[in-house]
Amino acid sequence: MTTLIWIVVVLVAVGVYLSWTAGRLDRLHTRIDAARAALDAQLLRRASVTQELGTAGVLDPAASMVLYQAAHAARQAEEEHREVAESELSQALRAVFAEAPQVEAVREAPGGEESLAELTEAVRRVPMARRFHNDAVRAARALRRHRTVRWFRLAGHAPFPLAFEMDDEPPVPLAERTGH
Repeated sequence: MTTLIWIVVVLVAVGVYLSWTAGRLDRLHTRIDAARAALDAQLLRRASVTQELGTAGVLDPAASMVLYQAAHAARQAEEEHREVAESELSQALRAVFAEAPQVEAVREAPGGEESLAELTEAVRRVPMARRFHNDAVRAARALRRHRTVRWFRLAGHAPFPLAFEMDDEPPVPLAERTGH
């Protein structure tokens, strides 16, 4: 009888542990979804602000065209090409705003200070959002690698989480404005 009680206690303990682990994994997947939505919002904001700046007439025509096309490509990119398109937008921003005089030219234009502040904020938030997303992905991956999770298929049919890898380095003159 005592053996049966111990078996029941062990089975209940294992069941509680498995339930807790499955709940933790579910919370991590929810966190990934929320972080991805925040990242998507920040990427869209950055592309929108860049597109607005590209059409505002405050930059020379070549720079305007480069920014507009890169931002448009980033907004329209299919999911499997999104990381590349967003990286190309980062590179376009660095190319156009490689030097402080270009930033000053935008600042001096009518409405330029506001546009520059909005762009600076947008390029500052993208790396933070990407870092939060990738941290959540890393935590979920670590938990999904545990034998218990694999053996008992606690992840269910959830896809294996993927990090969002892109070049998100801001242009130096804009990074200096944010205090980096």
